[in-house]
Amino acid sequence: MIENKKKPNPIDIHVGSRIRLRRTMLGMSQEKLGESLGITFQQIQKYEKGTNRVGASRLQNISGILNVPVSFFFEDAPGENTSASGMAEASSSNYVVDFLSSSEGLQLNRAFVKIGDPKVRRKLVDLVKALAAEAESE
Repeated sequence: MIENKKKPNPIDIHVGSRIRLRRTMLGMSQEKLGESLGITFQQIQKYEKGTNRVGASRLQNISGILNVPVSFFFEDAPGENTSASGMAEASSSNYVVDFLSSSEGLQLNRAFVKIGDPKVRRKLVDLVKALAAEAESE
């Protein structure tokens, strides 16, 4: 028996995951994003899973609501041609995506951006670096 159901395109899955990443970074619910677009949260779920393809005009609207350029949704997309020099950038941006996809990374990012004083932010970065260096030396 031939399977008749189409599998989502890897690009659609990637774009959906980037929508979800940015939406969660902002602390926005699927319902809120759906309301802003005039669609249901179920439709947002389908976009995020890659089940439904996001049209160009809808993606443009989503980029405006989530305050990122449209290109954000295609960064590190599967099948993307990367030059040898771009490989280091791709792996470092994957690291950032992995970090921001984790619960701790998301919480840390949300809290960090709320700190208004640049000196306090710098001291916090220095603290984290010192803790990481201490963990490496153990």
